[in-house]
Amino acid sequence: MHASKGDRLVMHGRVVGKHDRVVEIIEVLGPNGTPPFRVRAENGHETIVSPGPDCMVDHRTAPEPA
Repeated sequence: MHASKGDRLVMHGRVVGKHDRVVEIIEVLGPNGTPPFRVRAENGHETIVSPGPDCMVDHRTAPEPA
């Protein structure tokens, strides 16, 4: 799993009725874009995450020039 600052980490709910959680990657702590990641949730809470197999990275692309 590789990510960059600004990407989103999607953590899929593993129990029926639990929704996916989406957090922003604010710092990549591993070498060459690998985990662990420092992430920030929508409520402002920050933590360090080592994602498991139930997670995926949503890579953000730069906006195309007009």
